Amino acid sequence: MDSIQNRINAFVKLGDFLSQFSNDKLEKKDNIDHNELFFDGFKHQLKIAQENNSWFTRDNLLFALESWSKTLTKNNLNTWITKENISITKPKKVAIIMAGNIPLVGFHDFISVLITGHSVLVKQSSNDKSLLPFLAKYLEYAEESFKGNITFTEEKLTNFDAVIATGSNNTARYFEYYFKNKPNIIRKSRNSVAVITGNETEEDLQKLSDDVFQYFGLGCRSVSKLYVPKGYDFNNFFNGMYVKKDLINNAKYANNYDYNKAVYLMSEFDLLENGFLMIKEDESYASPIATIFYEYYDNLDDLKIKLYEDRDKIQCVVSKGFIENEIAFGETQNPQLWDYADGVNTLEFLSSI
Repeated sequence: MDSIQNRINAFVKLGDFLSQFSNDKLEKKDNIDHNELFFDGFKHQLKIAQENNSWFTRDNLLFALESWSKTLTKNNLNTWITKENISITKPKKVAIIMAGNIPLVGFHDFISVLITGHSVLVKQSSNDKSLLPFLAKYLEYAEESFKGNITFTEEKLTNFDAVIATGSNNTARYFEYYFKNKPNIIRKSRNSVAVITGNETEEDLQKLSDDVFQYFGLGCRSVSKLYVPKGYDFNNFFNGMYVKKDLINNAKYANNYDYNKAVYLMSEFDLLENGFLMIKEDESYASPIATIFYEYYDNLDDLKIKLYEDRDKIQCVVSKGFIENEIAFGETQNPQLWDYADGVNTLEFLSSI
């Protein structure tokens, strides 16, 4: 267990390092290990990340870093580990194919592999290439045993024992074929939904705006679909969303809004909009940027059945007293270490290979 504690200590140090980067301020602190080597360099990597991907705004990058700094505490990491029976007799090399929809989206898989004592082979998305190699270098300084056990590649994956791959429904079919002979976790596209009853407070709906708009709605934990009772007054919903009105000042978001609005209008779809968000009645879960789909429900019991039947398409259900394992309004982008993507326990998988 000592070696696991050493790895935990390294992640705690990384959390402390990341605590210097938040939306409140970027502040170089005195008591952070290896700061002289890494602080200025990481600031530069943030700049590069913004330049390479215009969805990675400063606010979104710093939100991701602040979230991870709050997550990587000794208490959280020990709680996470003690929930599992980790006993690795022979370390393996685990390949991770990462998505690039939001900053550091594959980081949970990355630390899961390392904390269990395996080595990691990372194939990053071209949309998110700047931050993780730098943080990996920090970890090698924080914990000697990580050196030689973290590899990044842009080539075809070779010489690995297991794989965790995340992609679209289309790429997942290829992953399932290519990796059928290896222990694997293959993640497909998922979306999150919110169940509205009409009893929500103004504060609830303002918090829901975080679930809808954080990372421009590009995350699998982002709410892209509403279920509302028949006769629901959408003015209440729009009033809650209004706190995010300044999003339309982002050129890329505005372009998507204008484009999707034009498509809907030319197709003569019925839609409601408020100048920066459109809502459209649609049975699909995945809505385009600047759009939320909605569907009416007759009763909550039938809706529970529907959501259960579609559970393989849904990452989070945001609601208030509606269903077991629901996510509170405003909390989809604040998962705990033990809130596993797709409900697949990554540490359990890594302990079994």
